[in-house]
Amino acid sequence: MQIVKTISEVRRLILHARNAGKTIGFVPTMGALHKGHLSLIRASRKECGFSVVSIFVNPAQFGPKEDYQEYPKDLKRDTRLIEKEGADLIFAPESTEIYPEGYQTYVEVQKFPQGLCGKYRPGHFQGVATVVLKLFHIVSPDRAYFGWKDAQQLLIIKKMVEDLNLSIKVIGLPTVREKDGLAMSSRNQYLSPEERKSAPLLYKNLKNVKRTVETKQKSLKEALKETQKNLNKNPLVKLQYLEAVDLKKLETVKKDTRGKILVALAAFLGSTRLIDNIIIHVGSRKIS
Repeated sequence: MQIVKTISEVRRLILHARNAGKTIGFVPTMGALHKGHLSLIRASRKECGFSVVSIFVNPAQFGPKEDYQEYPKDLKRDTRLIEKEGADLIFAPESTEIYPEGYQTYVEVQKFPQGLCGKYRPGHFQGVATVVLKLFHIVSPDRAYFGWKDAQQLLIIKKMVEDLNLSIKVIGLPTVREKDGLAMSSRNQYLSPEERKSAPLLYKNLKNVKRTVETKQKSLKEALKETQKNLNKNPLVKLQYLEAVDLKKLETVKKDTRGKILVALAAFLGSTRLIDNIIIHVGSRKIS
């Protein structure tokens, strides 16, 4: 396995692999790897002949009051984990390699970022789309792997690839969770012991929404109202949003919405912002 920091070297090595007839798999990360990231690398290794993992904490997707400077970084640890999973190449550029002096070009998917996290993190998904598109052009993968935990991000990237006619297959893999249901995240390490004990309530309540709606015990509107009430009872949990949107346009569901619906939330536990989601299936019954 090789670790490179420059675009020219990444392109040289990938061209060599492609000339050898290998399919290129790509896993973009910001480092601080956990089992969720490793599941993406394993999928790439299984399906592709040459797997690339990027480690780049993207400044363009952090707001002025967010945790860019404090975001956990441990390249040596991440390298050991990636090497153990059998990836072929790590691309770990400096910020100036991706955004050189005078950089001015940004990419925006217009409607998908307006709700959910985008409502509370202006500019975040512009930064995500920009860096992912740049990385796609640098790595030129055949397949790229993302987790469903960041569902809005995944759907925005899929839309960008579709709209810009990129010949890349974007693959979303299931959220990897701790034994108590907490979605794995690089930010979980910020949680205090008490906050960590309360964090599984997020997914527990999402599962309850799914169960009660799919068994038709309650309407989606009733289930969301009850879930919000339950989460607000915990003094350590400050709910930012709890919303149900369709999976095609990420728009708030209507009374006659059918099929798969994304129920997503964001909450603060102390100063740590966590997100999670679940997909529910709505049949013939109206949702509210």
